Amino acid sequence: MTGEVFPSGFVWGVATSAFQIEGAHETDGRGRSIWDTYAARPGLIEDGSNAHVACDHYYRYDEDVALMKFLGVGAYRFSIAWPRIFPTGRGVNRAGLDFYDRLVDRLLEARITPWVTLYHWDLPQALEDEGGWTNRATANAFVELADVVSEHLGDRVQHWITHNEPWCVSMLGYAFGTQAPGRTNWHDALVVSHHLLLSHGWAVPVIRRNAPGARVGLTLNASECEPASPSEADRIATRQFDGELNRWFLDPIYFGRYPEDVVEYHEREGRLPGGMDFVRTDDLKEIRTPIDFLGVNYYSRAVVRSATIPEAENEPRSIPLPDPAELTDMGWEVHPEGLTRTLSRLHSDYRPGSLVVTENGAAYSTGPGLDGLVQDTRRCDYLRRHVHACLAAIDAGVPLHGYFLWSLLDNFEWAFGFSKRFGIVWVDFETQERIIKASGHMYRRIIQSNELPGDQAA
Repeated sequence: MTGEVFPSGFVWGVATSAFQIEGAHETDGRGRSIWDTYAARPGLIEDGSNAHVACDHYYRYDEDVALMKFLGVGAYRFSIAWPRIFPTGRGVNRAGLDFYDRLVDRLLEARITPWVTLYHWDLPQALEDEGGWTNRATANAFVELADVVSEHLGDRVQHWITHNEPWCVSMLGYAFGTQAPGRTNWHDALVVSHHLLLSHGWAVPVIRRNAPGARVGLTLNASECEPASPSEADRIATRQFDGELNRWFLDPIYFGRYPEDVVEYHEREGRLPGGMDFVRTDDLKEIRTPIDFLGVNYYSRAVVRSATIPEAENEPRSIPLPDPAELTDMGWEVHPEGLTRTLSRLHSDYRPGSLVVTENGAAYSTGPGLDGLVQDTRRCDYLRRHVHACLAAIDAGVPLHGYFLWSLLDNFEWAFGFSKRFGIVWVDFETQERIIKASGHMYRRIIQSNELPGDQAA
C-alpha cells in the first residue's frame, strides 16, 4: 500500500439496478416495463436476450447480500422496480413492497447501508401507453411512487436518489432511440428532460417528509468534455456537447434556469418549435429544490470533434484517438484523470456541498480460467487508477464523500444484453453461479484498509 488514506467515514459501496439483475419479470404481480417491451422487439438487443431471469436476484438476494458482506462494502445502491410497486401505473402492489422490505432488512442485518434509487429507467408500460415521460402526468405518477416507497422504507432508509441519468432517459430513449422506449423525436426528448427534472424537484420534499433526516439527491452522468483540437469549430462543438450533456441538467438544479446558449441551439435546430412552452410558472423554482448531494456516474471523458466541417479542413487533433489497449469492451477510453477534473469542475461551478461517485466501472469479458479463478487484471488496473483519481479530487478540496463501484454483478447491460460484463462478481447466466473476480478481492482490500492500492496490489 502507498499510505495514501481516504477520509474517515468515506463510503465504499457497490451499485446495481432492478431491471438489470432482479429477473422474476412476472412474479408476485410485477407489471410490464418499457424495457420488457423494448427487449421484445427483434434486433434491438445485441445478443437477442431479455432480462426475464437476469441474475435471478429476486430469489438470490440472500446470496448477493452475503457476497457484499464478504467484500466489506459499507453501502449498497439499488433501484426500485417501478412496475413491482405500480404494475399498471396505479394501485399499489403490496408484494412488490414486501420484496424491498426483505432486501432492506437483510442489508441492515449485514450492516450495509441501503441507498435507494427510485427511477433507474424501468417505467411501467402502462404509463408509456399514456405518453410516457412526454406526459406531464408521469411526473405526478413518479411523485406517487416516491411517496409510497419512502413512506414504507423511510424508517430504515436514509439515503435516496430520485433519478439515475436523466440525460440517458431523455436523449437515448426519446431522441436517439437506442434505449427504451425507442423514440426518435428531439422535441419529445427535451420535454422529457424537463418532466424528469420537475418530478425530481417535486419528489424531494415528499421523501424528506416521509423519512425525516434523510439525505436526498439525484445522479447525473456528468463528464469532462474536451475539444479534439484547438480549432474554433471543435471549441464550439465542445461547448454545445457540454451544454447538452452537463449544463442542461445542472443549471436548472443549481441555478433555476436552462442555459441560454443551449436553448438557442435547439431553437436553431428546429427542436423547439414552440420555444420552452412546456415550462410552466414555478417549474424551475421546484426543480431548484435544494438537495443534499449530487451523484456522479463517470466512465470516460468526451473528446469532441466538430461535424460541421470536413475532417481534412479541421486542425490536426491535439488529442489523438486512444490506443486500443486503453479501450474497454464498450469502446470507452480509460481516462481516470477525467474523473478528477469532472469532480473538480462540478465543485467549482456548482458548489453542490457533497459529491458521491454513484457509478464507476468497466466492461471486460475475462472469465474463469482452468483454476476457476477470474483474473480480470485490466479491471483491477481500471479500479486502482479511478480510486486514485477520487483521492486526487479530495486532495484538491472536492467534497467527495463516497464511491460506488459499478457493478456488483455481471448483469443485463441494457441494449447490449449479456454481451458486456461490468461486474466484480462473475455470473454464469445459465447456472447462476457467482465467482468473485480478482477485482472484487482487490476492492475488498481497498475497503478494509481505506487506502489507495499500489501498482502491484491487484
